Amino acid sequence: MNLVAVPSLAPSVGWSIAIGLGILWVLLGMWWGRRARDAEGFMLAGRKVGLSLGAATSMATWVTSNTTMLAPVFALTLGVWGMLAYSTASFGLLLFALFAGRIRRILPRGVTAGDFFRLRYGRAGHGFFLAITMIYSMAWLVSMAIAGGDLLEALAGIPYWQGMSLILAVCVLYTVFGGLYAVIGTDFVQSLVILVGIVVIGSMVAVRIDFAEAYAHIAEHQPSLLHVVMPAALLAVFNNLLFGFGEVFHNNVWWSRAFAMRREVAPRAFFLAGLLWFPIPVAAGFIALAAGPLGVNIPEINQTGPIVASAVMAEAGLGALAGVLILVVLFCSMASSIDSLLAATSDLLIRDLRGERLAEEGGDPGFRRTAVLAIFGVGLAAWLLALPHWPIVNALFISGPLVGSLIWPVVAGLFWRGVNRRLVLAGIVAGSALGLAAYFLLGWYTAALVGTGVSMLFTVAAGRFGAKPFEPAAAAAAAAPKTEAPPSDGRTHSQDAP
Repeated sequence: MNLVAVPSLAPSVGWSIAIGLGILWVLLGMWWGRRARDAEGFMLAGRKVGLSLGAATSMATWVTSNTTMLAPVFALTLGVWGMLAYSTASFGLLLFALFAGRIRRILPRGVTAGDFFRLRYGRAGHGFFLAITMIYSMAWLVSMAIAGGDLLEALAGIPYWQGMSLILAVCVLYTVFGGLYAVIGTDFVQSLVILVGIVVIGSMVAVRIDFAEAYAHIAEHQPSLLHVVMPAALLAVFNNLLFGFGEVFHNNVWWSRAFAMRREVAPRAFFLAGLLWFPIPVAAGFIALAAGPLGVNIPEINQTGPIVASAVMAEAGLGALAGVLILVVLFCSMASSIDSLLAATSDLLIRDLRGERLAEEGGDPGFRRTAVLAIFGVGLAAWLLALPHWPIVNALFISGPLVGSLIWPVVAGLFWRGVNRRLVLAGIVAGSALGLAAYFLLGWYTAALVGTGVSMLFTVAAGRFGAKPFEPAAAAAAAAPKTEAPPSDGRTHSQDAP
């Protein structure tokens, strides 16, 4: 069988679908966003998000363009282990389920992850966190914008920069209208589309392929993809596992959801999201492994997933319907993450850099204008950085050692009674620097491993040598905005902290 990979949709059809989806998300965002009447509603959806919406938004946000577009690249280049490597990112959500309750006890009125780093590691630690998380957030956002442009180019022949611009513009618009309310509401709908679509597409590919012939073809033409001890693939497994931990543990996308959900449902919501997410990259990677046996030509590695799925479904007689289904599913997967990053990153700019304080009666009357400018600014920066059309792997994994170096400081800050702050911060710097050196000298699949390992050594030492107890009551008084209401359960920070 030899399937030719050509755009399955006419550019006019691709534009119509993308614009139609964009209008739908904007309208839904405006409808959901009606509830965002004040700063806390806009940033945290009123802190009343329940289990179904909480799990859906977490799962949909984690089904990024990297899941649907990069997981197939992993499988195509690293084989079976590469396919499984990407699925290890689900463990970050599963473990964060254990953190969510602790986070709410330590910071019952927290707003961003920056509040935690300021509380536990002072101004210097807060500064390091902001630098790292802004670099990572932009890398993640740029990688998804790139994937959006690749998707529309692969399926509909729309020029890369035009497709990339469209998906960013849509997400900026509906995030501006409704903040986190709009993000969570649209994520719920998008999560349903993603789950159903992935099952349908994966099933159709499985039906069209003869597994025995596929195995024989790969064994003959790409035997390295089947090696159990392929060194690069095994390194990628552990590197991606730690990268996933670092991504979730530190990023404000997940902390803002922990603060937005009702305290009793947050752990269950994150755990359920991790379970739902786990099989998705495996299914996406399986599609890529079918490229060789089915004779599908891959002219652009970033476009592996949509090209193979489109070719297989077109050969099955679905024609343009195949492209429509794939475009809708992957568009939803990208939008559900881009909107979350726009909201979470703008929150950091407003709260942690501008110093916005949330008041009981709506806060600064100019907040909405500031929020709109921040969201537009983040979107514009992502657009400019995505224009050069970097390979997705390079755009994302260069931040691996940076986020990996924050894993142990987060764990220590949540669960240890005290540390030597200077050693912890030195570990963040050393882990980031040595991890970046490994990225350029050894390969992207070693960077997070090195960054996490170095930071771990420093953090463990910080717990044993010169450790000073955290002083949560005093630190919280300095870190928390004066206009915030007291914790609803009447408990103090010192009662909840280690």
